[in-house]
Parts: sequence; C-alpha cells; structure tokens
Amino acid sequence: MNSNMEKPYVVGIDIGGTNTVFGIVDARGTILASGSIKTGAYDEADNYVDEVCKNLLPLIIANGGVDKIKGIGIGAPNGNYYSGTIEFAPNLPWKGVIPLAAMFEERLGIPTALTNDANAAAIGEMTYGAARGMKDFIMITLGTGVGSGIVINGQMVYGHDGFAGELGHTIIRRENGRLCGCGRHGCLETYCSATGVARTAREFLTARTEPSLLRSIPAENITSKDVYDAAVQGDKLAQDIFDFTGTILGEAIADFIAFSSPEAIILFGGLAKSGDYIFKPIQKAIDDNILMIYKGKAKLMMSELKDSDAAVLGASALGWELRDIK
Repeated sequence: MNSNMEKPYVVGIDIGGTNTVFGIVDARGTILASGSIKTGAYDEADNYVDEVCKNLLPLIIANGGVDKIKGIGIGAPNGNYYSGTIEFAPNLPWKGVIPLAAMFEERLGIPTALTNDANAAAIGEMTYGAARGMKDFIMITLGTGVGSGIVINGQMVYGHDGFAGELGHTIIRRENGRLCGCGRHGCLETYCSATGVARTAREFLTARTEPSLLRSIPAENITSKDVYDAAVQGDKLAQDIFDFTGTILGEAIADFIAFSSPEAIILFGGLAKSGDYIFKPIQKAIDDNILMIYKGKAKLMMSELKDSDAAVLGASALGWELRDIK
C-alpha cells in the first residue's frame, strides 16, 4: 500500500525573523489548518520548539493524529539541509548552530527536514506551483533580501556544505558598490531587494531635481510599495527606479542562465508583483546581455504560489521526500 495514502499529510513550518507560520498540507497543496507564533519572543531555541509543538499538536490531532503525517519540512534563514541545523542566522534570536530538525523529531516522532527559505520556495514551486514538471529552473525571491533556489535535473542544488545558491550575494557592482548586510560591497541584494529599491529611491531623490510624489514621504520611510504606487500614477522618477532595478537584475539573470541553462527563471515576493514595471526592464536586460546560444530559451515567470501560503507550502513540500523514522 502506498505510504502517502496511509500518511496523506505533511507539516510545513516557515521560520521568519518576526513570525513563525506552520500548517498541515495535503498532496494537492491545500492548507488544512495553520497557526503562527512570534519567533523573536523566545531567546532559547528549546523554549521556541516547545511553543511551536504546543500550538501545532492540536492541529495534527484534529486532522487524524501523528500517524497521518508523513514528514515535517522547515524553511529557515541559514538552514542547512544536510545537517538539519540553522547556522549563525543573523536575524534569529538563537546564536551559533541549532540542531532544529532533530529537536522537532525528538518531540513529535515525525521525520523532519530543513532547508533555507529560498530553497523551500523553489521546492514548493516545483511541487505545487509554476515549476510543476520542470527539471531545470532558478527561483529568485525578492524580499528584504534576494534569495535563490537552483534546481538542476530535478534536484535542488545544495553544494558540498548545504549552502549553495546564494545568488543574492553575487557581487554585481565592483566600483563604489553598496554595503551589504553580509559585510561586503556591491551584492545583488543591495540593489534588487525591496530594501534595495528604497535605497535607490533615496539616491535618485538626492541626485535629481524633478518633482516626484515620493518627495512628500520622509526619505527614511520610503518603501518599495511607495515606489510602485507612485509609478502606477505615472511618476517618472519612480518608473526610472524600477528601470534601474530591473536592468541590474536582468543583467545578473543573463549570467545565471549561462550557469545552468534553466527552462525558467521564476520570481517570487512582493517586488515581483510590480508587474510590467519590473518585468519589462528585466526582460530587456536579459535580451541585451544574454549569450546568443541561450537567447529566447529561458522563460521569465511569476510565482504561482499565493504569498500568504507560499512559505508554508514551500516548507511542507520537503516533507513528502522523507522516510519514516524507524
């Protein structure tokens, strides 16, 4: 008998710097039950895992009990798939190396896997979203930073240490590159994340003199959403910010395509929802910079996962690949 029939559900847990969201998911990607807790409220990882389990267990029991759960998947910053550990995550309250997957396995007796949040998003897209049936694609997450998940021949690329695929930290500006949270200068995420768009807005407003709707907002409070709202209202400066951002991202993607010749580049996150304002300059920069043999081959696509569900779905997709603990 198919073990997926005996165990028809998986659990997805997404650990963010602010909130942790968890849910029970069926094979079609329907979230049957979900909940959340504040990540930052727990200084000790042990207390945090206890609290997640305390909130998760009633949901599991209400959906047939532990025997119906095939596995738990966790998406987390600095998550290492090989070791099931979170390692030196700057935005989480627990320092050092935390054996998180083992901690959940011990408490719940359910096999648990963990990976970083962008890899989880890519696996979710492959299981439930736009990348169903694809064997080669790159997922790029445009959030506070720029994350990426690389799938080659149907396999997530983890590298020899579990940390492959940090395309957001490829250096794309050598001269006077912006300082990145990683301590280096000129990383892609300093330009093409939501935070990067806000930085560009402040630079443009200082360097240029023309009127803009963005001038009515205190510079330090400007967000990428403000830039989008202004662009929609025909604000030229805001539209130029998107052109600048999309061009840099498109140039980088042209290089990424040369690395793995993917069928698609899939964009995920709030910034990707800016539609043509971001997609048109990205596509133009890809077309202008790509090596001839790759021209027109890789599709530029928007994620099909709903934002509110994507984190849990991505993490949960890891759970289907796990074997039962003996």
